[in-house]
Amino acid sequence: MILVGQYDSPYVRRVAVSLLVLGLPFTRDTRSVFGDFDAMRRINPLGRIPSLVLDDGEVLIDSAAILDHIDEQVGPARALVPRSGKPRRETLRRIALATGAIDKFGALAYERIVRPGAFRWPEWQARCETQAAGAVEALARESWPDDAPLDQARITTVCLLDYVATALPGLLPAGRHPALDALAAGCATIPAFRDTRPGDYAVPRNT
Repeated sequence: MILVGQYDSPYVRRVAVSLLVLGLPFTRDTRSVFGDFDAMRRINPLGRIPSLVLDDGEVLIDSAAILDHIDEQVGPARALVPRSGKPRRETLRRIALATGAIDKFGALAYERIVRPGAFRWPEWQARCETQAAGAVEALARESWPDDAPLDQARITTVCLLDYVATALPGLLPAGRHPALDALAAGCATIPAFRDTRPGDYAVPRNT
């Protein structure tokens, strides 16, 4: 399998971490959404990341669809999202909060970093920051016990936290959400997270 995209995107990174945690081998195609847009569109017509090229040449797009395929491949006993019932609903709710926060932080970063200053919309930036902060506060109220298994909610939440620390330093200062700080610190020692630390920032592209 070939994972297309760079780890500065939390969407790419959560797929990479999941593949590594589950022991599924893959290689990387690190072309850039911005620098290699035309080449990216030949893989994904939307010109977005991540994409996962399967061994038979089939291309999966969108991190949620890719992660669903990965869970299907490893089976319910190893899947990172429970297959049914309340555990599935709770996990999906946490994932929705984390990906929603990524979307809003990403929109905020786009305004601050990519859009020309003369065209920036302060009220929109404030709205995005309020929405993202609400999602993070909700995640901070969740229980994240140290001995709980590593699931997709934990993976995506830590990818969110590391993304904000890289792309928008200062928006989530250490100590504001101790439970999330502890979650991120614990995952930082896991090889799958350590080996996929994001580099230079780029605006994420995904749904």
